Amino acid sequence: MSPAAGSFAQIRALVFDLDGTLIDSKLDLALAVNATLASAGRAELPHERIFGYVGQGAMRLVERALGDAVAPDELERAHEFFLSYYRAHMLDNTTLYPGVLECLEALAGYPMAVLTNKPWRFSREILEGLGIARYFKEIYGGNSFETKKPDPFGMLAILEKFGVSPSRAMLVGDSDVDVKTARNAGAWACGVTYGFGAETLKEFPPDVLLDNLAALPPYLEEPIEDAP
Repeated sequence: MSPAAGSFAQIRALVFDLDGTLIDSKLDLALAVNATLASAGRAELPHERIFGYVGQGAMRLVERALGDAVAPDELERAHEFFLSYYRAHMLDNTTLYPGVLECLEALAGYPMAVLTNKPWRFSREILEGLGIARYFKEIYGGNSFETKKPDPFGMLAILEKFGVSPSRAMLVGDSDVDVKTARNAGAWACGVTYGFGAETLKEFPPDVLLDNLAALPPYLEEPIEDAP
């Protein structure tokens, strides 16, 4: 049974994943990966396969595209090429998912942050380019802390800054990495069905699963008492 409206009225802070949750960056990431492979003299990969590699940071994305047995020096060169190419093209096709702007506007009274495994500079520039950076008090990337999601360190650091306990916070994401991060931090988890890692949510189900982020605000509102 799905949670009812007001089920998470205790929530006082929200932390959002980026790729696959707020932004549809699939095409720009796939094009950047294939440009990287071409620069390394490798064959391009189907976009759908590349989409499955997203979520653990740029280095791991490039490594998986090249194959785990890639030599360290080749991986470093490819990683540098990917970052350069992607930064130049990361807003060519990337857009907000439907319902994201409505969700952020409705929740503007909450302290909100972005916690992604994408590099911090790229994340901020994308959020600014798409006009939603203003909704977030904090933006952290995969190079902001010594560890990445699903390690809870980043999530806990954000909540400490907000002065909110994990039991009153929710992490919103599209994959098992996000659910694991929330669980490891002692926070609630909201998943979305449209992102890169939707299939992984079957094994690691969140507390609430949404098809559109515009449906999130009612879950956080205090329930209205029925009139006598």
